[in-house]
Amino acid sequence: MKQIDPTSPAGGPSLPDPSSEAWHPDTIGVHGGIRRSGFEETAEAVYLTSGYVYARAEEAEAAFKGDLDRYIYSRYGNPTVDMFQERLAQIEGAEQCFATASGMSAVFTALVSLLKAGDRLVASRALFGSCFFICNDILPRYGVETVFVDGTDPDQWRDALAEPTAVVFLETPTNPGLELVDLEFVAGLAKSAGAKLVIDNVFATPLLQKPIDLGADVVVYSATKHIDGQGRCLGGAILGTKEYCTQDLMPFIRHTGPSMSPFNAWVLLKGLETLNLRVDRQCQSALSLAGWLEADSRVRKVAYPFLKSHPQHELARKQMRQGGTVVTFEIDGGREAAFSVLNKLRLIRISNNLGDAKSLVTHPASTTHSRLTPEERDRVGISEGMIRLSVGLEHFEDLAKDLNDALN
Repeated sequence: MKQIDPTSPAGGPSLPDPSSEAWHPDTIGVHGGIRRSGFEETAEAVYLTSGYVYARAEEAEAAFKGDLDRYIYSRYGNPTVDMFQERLAQIEGAEQCFATASGMSAVFTALVSLLKAGDRLVASRALFGSCFFICNDILPRYGVETVFVDGTDPDQWRDALAEPTAVVFLETPTNPGLELVDLEFVAGLAKSAGAKLVIDNVFATPLLQKPIDLGADVVVYSATKHIDGQGRCLGGAILGTKEYCTQDLMPFIRHTGPSMSPFNAWVLLKGLETLNLRVDRQCQSALSLAGWLEADSRVRKVAYPFLKSHPQHELARKQMRQGGTVVTFEIDGGREAAFSVLNKLRLIRISNNLGDAKSLVTHPASTTHSRLTPEERDRVGISEGMIRLSVGLEHFEDLAKDLNDALN
């Protein structure tokens, strides 16, 4: 955290450290990380600047030597981006956070900053399509061995982590099947193997699941999803210890440039203010819709972590506060029948995004996971009749009516 004269345009921390105040996440979401300039503005300032000036040449020299802690270039650091990073770190309970231009840049940066040629990566097979591509196609080009496991199978984790490993990477709940991975169990195995455990926590959000408390080393987010949650901008975040962020992450980000723009950071700060309210409402509606769909004979199968029918319901209750904002269901008739349902919807819109205030629906086999071969999709349970529903803030009865009409 850069300590800056609070009377300068860059401002300074104007509130106590929330850890000393024992603030709740919804309070941190409103107040965490605020730095007010000398104008004492209510809303966070947007510092739309690429660079910074120095009073003297000696000051610039000292800054580049690291003897003076100040802003140098917005690829390295920016006051608005810092406010977002500090606020999210406080909500997550992490020591430090680095923001990136998108969720996928966060995933790639988190992994590459920990891996080198000859290293071994163990990953859950059920990953978002682009994450799978990074692990399966990109990293092996640079000499990284990737081993995939069924994330729900403890024996496969034991076998894969019986030998030295650099990084373990997984998401839970998974996209789109909503399978869960036992984080404490995998964290123990990863530690024994000498690996850093990296968790994509997008579906759970920083409010519903705390991977660091369960043994994870690094947590990544697509801030585009729930953190913005209103379809406005892209962003990503990587959270971990100060040691990891300073030694591994910072040099990589500074010299490769996956930086978040100040304006996007400001939008995401505003998103964090309402994150708790939005996610709580969305989770309530998602659980209601999951139960409604499960009772409908036109639906073959429903996946939602807090349904009692979910095979890992007890694990979900153990490591999550609520079941999340996404419901996945399957219908008979394959792709043609799924497309028919999507095309009949009037309120719920077709989109590959999720975590939005508006309810969105997609067909994973033909969109987010279309790069996978049919065999790879079968292995992670993505059928042609699967539909992923991201539940928004609309009234439950309106959403249920739209689904009922589309299923006819």
